[in-house]
Formats: sequence, structure tokens, C-alpha cells
Amino acid sequence: MLRNTVYIIALSISGLLFSPKIFAENSAANVHLSQVEKLIVSSEQFKESAEFIVTLPPSYSKNSDKEYVLLLDFHPRSQAYLSGMHDWMSHNGDWPWLKTIIVTAPDGHKGLGLLKVQAIEEQGSELLLDFMEQELLPAIDSKYRTNGFRILNGFTGNAGLSLYTLLNRPGLFNAYFAASPVLSKDFAYVIKDAPKKLAAMKGKPRFLLMSTSDSGFEKRQLASFAEMESIIEANATSKLDYHIKRFDGTYYMTQPILATAYGIELLFNDVHRVLKPDSEISSQGAQAILAHYRYLSEEKYGFEVPATDSLIALAKAESTKDAAKGLAVYQIAVKAAPDSHTAHDALANAYAEAGEFELAIKHEQLALNNTEHPFWTKRYSESLAAFEAKKGVL
Repeated sequence: MLRNTVYIIALSISGLLFSPKIFAENSAANVHLSQVEKLIVSSEQFKESAEFIVTLPPSYSKNSDKEYVLLLDFHPRSQAYLSGMHDWMSHNGDWPWLKTIIVTAPDGHKGLGLLKVQAIEEQGSELLLDFMEQELLPAIDSKYRTNGFRILNGFTGNAGLSLYTLLNRPGLFNAYFAASPVLSKDFAYVIKDAPKKLAAMKGKPRFLLMSTSDSGFEKRQLASFAEMESIIEANATSKLDYHIKRFDGTYYMTQPILATAYGIELLFNDVHRVLKPDSEISSQGAQAILAHYRYLSEEKYGFEVPATDSLIALAKAESTKDAAKGLAVYQIAVKAAPDSHTAHDALANAYAEAGEFELAIKHEQLALNNTEHPFWTKRYSESLAAFEAKKGVL
């Protein structure tokens, strides 16, 4: 009896025992789970087609106009942890992980395995890179709404292949995560090729996170990791935004999770970070902020990164010293992003502070017109009513 009681309590705590109402709500919530599909990819490189697993964000079918970041991982077991991490790290407004299409490889595919072996053992072999560039990535892009920004994620041997791809065909991906890479014994000739190929890297900026730890399983790779770290520091050009991280004191099997979380935060930091008004960029004024975000949009990411929040932060700071200067920056924010409800709301409040309630009402209405989120519609409706009331008093 006691055992049954404990079991029921445990089920209740874990969320597995529900009242009918709670269970119905939970079932409805499950509609928002990620959608998993198979993508059949044929290749001239192998006889049997390969079934890649594609995990789509919950919003994919609803937001038919939205395009998504792509993450590729060649480990077949990575789908579960990547999908769960992505759902948790993106459900709160794409922060810190922008909503992403995750593609993982089939388990035990002989043809794909042979391409990996050739890349590892045969110097100059680029058949795996050809497969990704000419067959796999086009197959993904043709079926799914990708936005052109790609991440290659890898652990141990696949991390070594991530570095191999960065060196030999850097344009295939925008970002490379290499957790606990295998580099010893001339793995894919990465260390041998790195000095020359890193120094010759051109084109748009690329991101690299290379990480490891001091666990027992990784100790035999630490010497080659340190050698690769030195090579990167000595030869990388400004086109490579590299980060070397040690997760010492942590478990070996935890490494890909730690590296993915850390890499995602670093990679998309410029998307989420609001520039402080006294930062090097913002202190140069609104045009410098706009130029910075143009660089992020056109060069680093390839998709729009709005300057709105950083412009609003500068406008608030300027307003404390000179209301007219602050108002001018708010106006620039609206001009740069005319569909931004936050920009219109900020400008509306600035006009209200100046006693120009006609303009405050106009822009608060535009803020309301540009969002359907319940929190913001309630807030903007209340502000609009307050502005109209104040106008009526005058």
C-alpha cells in the first residue's frame, strides 16, 4: 500500500498523473511539439539513398512565410538532445537560439560512412564535401524554407570533420561547432593543413567554437587540441571569429550539450545583445548603429538583424540630456523599421512627453496595428487611451 502511495505521489510530481482538465490542456500543448520528417537523399557517391532526419520547429507549419537557420549534425543520436535543447532555448521568442531546422544523419549508412573514412584517411579527398555541397544541402534547401545561415555541429570524430570542412570548404557553413575533436594521428590532415588554409581564408566571416575538457576519454586528444589551438591563434585571419573553450571538470558525454549551448549563445549574441548607449558603436551616434546592424545583416548572418532596440536605448539616454536629440533618434528608429511596434511605441511616448498628443496617438495606433501579441496589444491600448484622454483635456 505504501509503495502504491509513493508511486502515485511520484507520478503526480512528475506531471504524469492529471485531472481530466489538466490532461486536456497538456494534450493541446503537445500540438506545439517539433515535427520530425525523413528526407531521402540520393547521391552519385553511393548506391543506396540515405534517410536523413529533419526536425522542424513547432512554428514551421504556421508561419508559412518564415525562413529558418539550418543546423546539420552527422551523429544519428544527436537528434534527441538537439531537438530538446532547441525547443527549450528557442520557445521564449527565439532567445537565445533562433528557431532552427535540425538535420541529422542516418545510422549505419555504409555509403556515407565510406565518405567519412575517405575524408579522414585520404589527403585531398573532398568527396564528403562534394556530397554536402552538391547533393545534401541543395536537397534540404529545395524542400525546406532555409534562410541561408548554416551551422555544422560535431562531437569527437564528427568534430574533426567539422574542422576539416571549415578548412577545405569554409563557405559551406557560416558556423562550425567542434566539441572534443579527434585530431591525433593526422585525422583528416586537419593539423597539417590548418596553418596554410586558415591564413588564406577569405569571403564572409565564419564562426568557430572548438571545445574540450580534461575528462579521461579526452586526455589522449589534449596535446593535439593544444596544437590546433596554437595554430588557430597564429594563423586565423579576421574572417574567422574563433572561440576556444575548456569545460574542465565535466563529464565526457556532457561535452556536446555544453558546446552546443555555449556555441549558440556566442553565435547569436549580436542578434540579441542591445548596444549600451556608451558603447564604442553607440557613442558614435545613430548612423554608426545602423551601419553596425547592416554589417550583421548583410555579412555576418545574411538575414535581417534589426537595430531597433539599440536605437531606442540610445534615444532614451539622449533624451535625458537633450529631448530634441532623443526624439530625433526615436524618429530614426521608426524610419529604419516602419513595421516595428516597439519603435512606434517608443516614439509615441517621446511625443507624449513633449505634449504632442496628436502624434503620440498616431504612433501608438501604429504600434497597435503592428502586433497581435496579447501582452503588447493590452499595453498599447492602455497607452492609446491615456494619450487620447490627455489630448481631450487640452
